[in-house]
Amino acid sequence: MNTADLGLPVDVPSTALFTDQYELTMLQAALKAGTAERRSVFEVFTRRLPDGRRYGVVAGTGRVLDAVENFRFDADVLGFLHERKIVDEDTLEWLASYRFGGDIWGYPEGEVYFPGSPIMRVEGTFAECVLLETVILSVLNHDSAIAAAASRMASAAGDRSLIEMGARRTHELAAVAAARAAYIGGFTTTSDLAAGFRYGIPTVGTSAHAFTLLHDRERDAFRAQVDSLGRGTTLLVDTYDVAEAVRTAVEIAGPELGAVRIDSGDLLLVAHRVRQQLDELGAADTKIVVTSDLDEYAIASLAAAPVDAYGVGTQLVTGSGHPTCSMVYKLVARAESADRRAPLLPVAKKSTGGKTSIGGRKWAARRLDEYGVAEAEVVGTGPVPSALAGQELLIELVKGGEVVAREPLDVPRERHAAARAGLPLSATQLSRGEPVIPTEYVPSRSGS
Repeated sequence: MNTADLGLPVDVPSTALFTDQYELTMLQAALKAGTAERRSVFEVFTRRLPDGRRYGVVAGTGRVLDAVENFRFDADVLGFLHERKIVDEDTLEWLASYRFGGDIWGYPEGEVYFPGSPIMRVEGTFAECVLLETVILSVLNHDSAIAAAASRMASAAGDRSLIEMGARRTHELAAVAAARAAYIGGFTTTSDLAAGFRYGIPTVGTSAHAFTLLHDRERDAFRAQVDSLGRGTTLLVDTYDVAEAVRTAVEIAGPELGAVRIDSGDLLLVAHRVRQQLDELGAADTKIVVTSDLDEYAIASLAAAPVDAYGVGTQLVTGSGHPTCSMVYKLVARAESADRRAPLLPVAKKSTGGKTSIGGRKWAARRLDEYGVAEAEVVGTGPVPSALAGQELLIELVKGGEVVAREPLDVPRERHAAARAGLPLSATQLSRGEPVIPTEYVPSRSGS
């Protein structure tokens, strides 16, 4: 059991209760009706991107795989369900031996997506697939929202470093997942030690204003920090007077001072003044780090400032105004009987109100123009057109219940950088707009 990789406390034995009650009541009813064992295909997609966003970022796939592996109904979980009378005894008996034995395909983590993209496809019996709906959506909606915000910030930052420092602005477990998603989206380090421990993300951090205020003089605080952490440390210089603090910092640490951090004020103006002062004091190699409620727009506004790194907290871990991606998990095909040989029939919700969906097991490919730049997201339910061969997006993640696509976190991070670079240049614009490429649907002539 790998609960640590999921970002869970080590005493959490199962992910099975990370679900909604109606998943279990649907299971009970389907078991009684004899339909629970029908082969089924569920897909995760979103009908639209958050307002103004040009592309989405797939993140959380690795955590989904951990969640599926840990989806077990142990004695404590079964006891809770029995005590609350959530489901009947026959259903409890079925749950006791639950192991997902189906297949999962999906966009590789770090890839970009668009409205209608079949980000993940879960195949198996209705019973084993329906139970995973809530936990899969919980992970993908959260992590993809953070990664999308991180990606926009990384585009705005250019080649400057980004520090994730939002742990104190969200739930303690969400903070770990957010740091992971931010790293995929282009952040370079995190302040959260749990994220460093669980996912190997580089960690950074030196001191806060409290450390300066603890000492009788700012000079004493700087001296204590340099003596402890070395001349390459980062000194926080805006507790009192910035200019005086910079002079003191260089006097104590010398030109080897690693960086100064500015956490308040007019960052554009202050950064220019501090850079000039550092250069005049002979500390030309000392870097400038800025923090203070930054988002992608604030980062972009500082493009002309002599800033070397940005620290981002609140806006990152809340998705910079879009904390979810509105992904859904829908049944798109099912067999007409429990017979394993029964053909799959496409199914879809047809109600009005903007919540319709398209039935059938889908593939997806990204069509490129003559310059190798993405020009359309193509989704279909029949054979993949020969012109799109080799450009399919979904990969096999789980086969027969066994995870087959684990990868180090640096792989989706690098994949995202490449995927973003393959989009039209307007993808990185921060102004509001439609998805940077359209989604085209190619229906099957013969069903699913």
